[in-house]
Amino acid sequence: MAPFTNEAGSEQRFDVNLSILFTELPLLERPAAAAAAGFTAVELWWPWIETPTPPRAELDALKKALDDAGTRLVGLNFYAGRLPGPDRGALSLPGEESDRFRANIDVAADFAASVGCKALNALYGNRIDGVDTETQDALALENLVLAARAAGRIGATLLIEALNRPESPHYPLVSAEAAIGVVDRVNEATGLGNAAFLLDIYHLSMNGLDAEALTEVIDTYADRTGHVQIADNPGRGAPGTGTLPLQDLLDRLRKAGYEGWVGLEYKPGDRPSAESFEWLPPDARSARQG
Repeated sequence: MAPFTNEAGSEQRFDVNLSILFTELPLLERPAAAAAAGFTAVELWWPWIETPTPPRAELDALKKALDDAGTRLVGLNFYAGRLPGPDRGALSLPGEESDRFRANIDVAADFAASVGCKALNALYGNRIDGVDTETQDALALENLVLAARAAGRIGATLLIEALNRPESPHYPLVSAEAAIGVVDRVNEATGLGNAAFLLDIYHLSMNGLDAEALTEVIDTYADRTGHVQIADNPGRGAPGTGTLPLQDLLDRLRKAGYEGWVGLEYKPGDRPSAESFEWLPPDARSARQG
């Protein structure tokens, strides 16, 4: 695999998603493993899939692991059910799951504040048979407003993500336009302006967008984008394992004005995660450049 040599070079800020990479290790060992691979920034899906409100000791242990490794948490999901798995989000699901999301809001925001994390991702819930979509959307907006206010309280951005229909057929946000529509509704409802688009290049490509269409999304929504995630396609592997022109697309993002984090959210394949970064020069892995 050729090294990553896009124009952004060491200016691009990459972080590692510790919920898909380094999962061969226990959670508390992953920050140190990412640091050993040269990274100073990481992100996480909500690590406690069974509970939105883990014991304080577990939250403190994760904070200590991040601090001891010298890694900065730059992105965190709110509670979203079982990820990875068939569940996708909880905030638009009536009943117990919505209640669990609400119970998680301040817990997640307070933990993010304790480690300096400024981006919180709130996944919409799957559509449910027998429940009116307008009912789910109204509940989603209500809960997203609560989440945006909690994020605003700690000076953070609330992220809204589009997934892909082949892998998440019941998830309603499967285009940039759909996610941006939710962003707009949340910002209008709160007046805070802190909701933004999470642009996941892999998910958008799985929805059938080719390089030209992805470039159009970037040009249209770069100024509304609060975070970016990448994986190659097909296969959701590291850059260079598929056919996506990730180098060119990230160059385009920089030219369009995006200066935020790019999360590495790919599968390492049948090898240790530490061996899946040969595409990225060591001097491009550190966040020291800003």
